[in-house]
Amino acid sequence: MRFTSGPAGRTPGARRSAAAGLRRRPAQLVVTGFIGAIAAGTALLLLPVSSTGRLPSLVEALFTATSAACVTGLAVVDTGTFWSPFGQVVIVALIQIGGFGVMTVAALLGLLVSRRLGIQTRMVAAESTRSVHLGDVRAVMLGAVRVTLVAELTVALLLAARLAIAYDEPVGRALWLGVFHAVSAFNNAGFALYPDNLVQFVADPWICLPLCLAVIVGGLGFPVWVEVWQHRRERWLGLTNPHRWSLHFKVTTLATAVLLGGGTLFFLLAERTYTLAGMDAGTQVLASFTQSAMARTAGFNSLDTSAMNNGTWLGTDVLMFIGGGSAGTAGGIKVGTFAILAFIIWSELRGDPDSSVFDRRVAVATQRQALAVALLSVAAVVLATLTITLSTRQFTLDQILFETTSAFSTTGLSTGITADLEPWHQVLLVLLMFLGRLGPVTLGTTIALRARQRLYRRPESTMVIG
Repeated sequence: MRFTSGPAGRTPGARRSAAAGLRRRPAQLVVTGFIGAIAAGTALLLLPVSSTGRLPSLVEALFTATSAACVTGLAVVDTGTFWSPFGQVVIVALIQIGGFGVMTVAALLGLLVSRRLGIQTRMVAAESTRSVHLGDVRAVMLGAVRVTLVAELTVALLLAARLAIAYDEPVGRALWLGVFHAVSAFNNAGFALYPDNLVQFVADPWICLPLCLAVIVGGLGFPVWVEVWQHRRERWLGLTNPHRWSLHFKVTTLATAVLLGGGTLFFLLAERTYTLAGMDAGTQVLASFTQSAMARTAGFNSLDTSAMNNGTWLGTDVLMFIGGGSAGTAGGIKVGTFAILAFIIWSELRGDPDSSVFDRRVAVATQRQALAVALLSVAAVVLATLTITLSTRQFTLDQILFETTSAFSTTGLSTGITADLEPWHQVLLVLLMFLGRLGPVTLGTTIALRARQRLYRRPESTMVIG
């Protein structure tokens, strides 16, 4: 699109209004793009060629298409047996499109064709990738392509080799299984072609660890890996000079490491007499680490989730709700949001007037955005949980909470009740997955009429808190 300057007599208010309209449009295009992808995926999955037996119902096709495009992994039918090879290709294509971002793909195609990004395309990609600065969009997209291709190809080859050598899978079948699960892992989707997901591979590090690595790489977010690439020539990746790393990089990597380690310890202690009972120490550690990595919105499971105790379910709810890094393939409220909220609380407890992270003061706008995302997310999960709980007596509260949290955080883990829910309950989960993938703030921006800038501030007052 070509932009020209307006008339000389155009007022500042009119210019601000035009800029506000342009800022709103990327969010609208992201929502429209995801709706289009889901609609196309649903139509393809409804074709007779997509299933191996009976035709799927509209809800089954819609649920599967939404779960794939929103990189969730929840399923109402068995992916490996119900869907034909064509249907599985549709699912993996939706996973790839959804993980990379519908609008990011559109912006990338524009870049490849014209080798130049227009302002509108940049803003579309910035909305989809959550880039911090508008000028970083090109680097984020190209870095995303590199990381995606390298990670998925590497993991696919490792998995294919292992399946062919250790499990006697034919080469063609092994390659397909490797590609499908590598794409599903890197995009934090959690779709598997095995009825028990990864339970049969619980003691196999050559299967579990490559998948965990793909999940972690995808979940960290593209800006993190772009920054690593930019500092690739520095000794020890520049870690000897932490001031060269951005605040986003430091917060995301530190929070990810803490949650991975803490989650591993949590599963090791919580499930030692349940799903981990009877395993040797090495297998217990591997299974706990795998479960910790997958609970960060990936959705694979090497332990039987339905056999876990209620306390483990609650802890998993917390890990799923937090999710992974911004501008990546993970869901949840994001580790950056969680970290900002933690630093705000710490600052309040210390009586500090400002919230600081790594010698940097967190902007008030960032704090407000973190609060908005967290509270709107809590509201969405609680409302959905309450709705399903009040309309069924078949399942317990902890099972329903696990399901709704998994859907909203686009994780895909389940206690095994997904297929047994009422069709309208499944449609409610579809809405949760869609909302969780795009984010409450993005949806709020889409429906907002315009952003307002006030030229005055009201008198300040206080309230009694607590």
